[in-house]
Amino acid sequence: MHPVAKADELLASIPKPRFIETPRGGLSCAIGGEGPPLLALHGIMGGLDQSWLLARALLPLWQERRIIAVARPGYPGTPLATGRTAEAQAHAYAALLDVLGLKTVQVAAFSGGGPSALAFARLYPERCRGLVLVSACTGRLETQPAALAGLERAGVFARLPGLNHVPAWLVRHWPDTAARGFVPDDRQRAQVLADPQAGPLLTALLLSSCLAMGDRMPGTLNDVAEFANLPPCCGTGIAAPVLAVHGTADGIVPLAQGLSLADQMPTARLLALKGATHMALFTHIATVRREAAWILDAEG
Repeated sequence: MHPVAKADELLASIPKPRFIETPRGGLSCAIGGEGPPLLALHGIMGGLDQSWLLARALLPLWQERRIIAVARPGYPGTPLATGRTAEAQAHAYAALLDVLGLKTVQVAAFSGGGPSALAFARLYPERCRGLVLVSACTGRLETQPAALAGLERAGVFARLPGLNHVPAWLVRHWPDTAARGFVPDDRQRAQVLADPQAGPLLTALLLSSCLAMGDRMPGTLNDVAEFANLPPCCGTGIAAPVLAVHGTADGIVPLAQGLSLADQMPTARLLALKGATHMALFTHIATVRREAAWILDAEG
C-alpha cells in the first residue's frame, strides 16, 4: 500500500478525542488499547494525533499498551490556560491520571514534549516508571528570529480560506518532497519511505502537522517562548530511568542537549544515532524500538 494511503488509515484509526476536565484544567486526549499505560506527549506544531503516532512508532505491532495520547496546552482541543509552563503541564498530567484511576505510567515524549515530561518525572517520582525522550528538548532552546517569523507566517497562512489546504495537498502528492526538509539525505529518505511501517508513520506525522495548522499555533508560540527561559538542563532531580534518543545531525534540537542530559543524570542513557536528523525515530525505527524496550518492557 502507498505510504500516503496507509498514513490516512493511521490517522483515521486514532481514537476519538475526549476532553477530560481535571482540577488542574482540561486536556484533550485520545485513549485506546489494553495493557500497561503509556502517556505520550507531542512536540511543537503537534497535537494528540502526533502523540498517538509517536506511541505507535515506538511500539512493535505485537505489543499492546493502553496509550494515553495528550494534546498539550495550546494545541487542538486543550486550552492554553491549562498550563503554559512545563511544571503546570506536569501537574495537569498527574491530575489526568487521577481522573483515569491510574497510579503510575511510563512516558514517551517527542521534541517539544520533553520539558513537561521531565517536569512530571521530577514532580511526581512515584508515578513515573520511566521516560523515553525522542529528539527531545531537555534544556534551554532559543528559536532564531527568522524561524519564529516563519512559524508566525505559517499560522497566518493556515487561516486563509482556499490556501490552508495547500500544505496537506503537497504532502499527499509529493511525500518525498515533503519529507526532504526533515530527512535531507536522499538514501535515508528513500529507505524510510519504503519501509512498510516507518514510511506511513512519518508521512502521517507530516500530514497531521498540516491539518488544523492555525489551531496548533497558540501552543507552538507558547512553547517557543517557554523553552527560551528553561535552565540549561531540566534533568536534575529525576530518579526514573530515562532513554534519550537523539540524532547526531538533528538541526532542530541539537545533540548537545542529549549529551548534557546523559552527563547530568545517572539514570539516563543516551542513544546517539549517527547521521540521523530530528526524525530519528522514523529513519531508525527498528533500532529505537529495540533500545526503548529497556524502558517500555520494564515491570511496574
